[in-house]
Amino acid sequence: MIRPRTPRRVQLGEFLAARRRAQPRAALGLPPGKRRSEAGLSREEVATLAGISVSWYTWLEQGREINASQQVLTAVARVLQLTDAETEYVFALTQPGRETVSPGPERAPEHLLRLVEALPFPAFIVATDWAIVGWNRGYEWLYGPIATIPQEERNLLRLVYTDPRLREMLPDWERDSRSFLAEFRAESGVRLSSERHRAVIGDLLERSPEFRAQWAEHAVGRFASRRRVFVHPEAGRRVYEHHRLVPSDASDLHVVMYVPVSEADASVEP
Repeated sequence: MIRPRTPRRVQLGEFLAARRRAQPRAALGLPPGKRRSEAGLSREEVATLAGISVSWYTWLEQGREINASQQVLTAVARVLQLTDAETEYVFALTQPGRETVSPGPERAPEHLLRLVEALPFPAFIVATDWAIVGWNRGYEWLYGPIATIPQEERNLLRLVYTDPRLREMLPDWERDSRSFLAEFRAESGVRLSSERHRAVIGDLLERSPEFRAQWAEHAVGRFASRRRVFVHPEAGRRVYEHHRLVPSDASDLHVVMYVPVSEADASVEP
């Protein structure tokens, strides 16, 4: 009997299909496809290069509940030239018993709120679905609307794609939004089937054409500290280093920090 497809297996199938279609044939020593639509690899080619049966790989892309070994997944990752972050994402989606992973807390503990408030630069706290569950005065200065936005809308991913005020503050919005979305997918992983995660994604698929286009790309990437530029409505251009910490006693929450960069350092490429 064929077991019903689970949300994480659907995610896995969609991700593998997207990477297969985007894989340059020349990188694997294959000739160009006969038609323009054959720019990527076929399922048969992936299976052959990975040393597995075509049926087995097809079942993976179809989201079937099959037991794929680490050896098989490693071979597929090699053929599709997945990054370390993408490979980790694939392994996470195939681990058994992960459908019931908790979406994480909806509120930040008081001691974490006190820590963030004590920081002398913009900082805030996000949950696994990127709901903003706490912030300090520095962040409220940088992004004033945070204090008046309804709680159900107070989600970093939602705001990036739907708040025109925030978009105006981000001169690198295209790059920033893609980085955020790749990190969100990588971090959410098996949690994407939770009610809270589904609500965020479903809402953005309806409201934002840019989100729909970028979500379909299935980008996956690890967070990396980096330089961020904001244009404050009153203070003008501000440059920060974007850092993130995971509290050891609240690992389902992330503390996001924007550390100011001096004018001298801001003129130097990171």
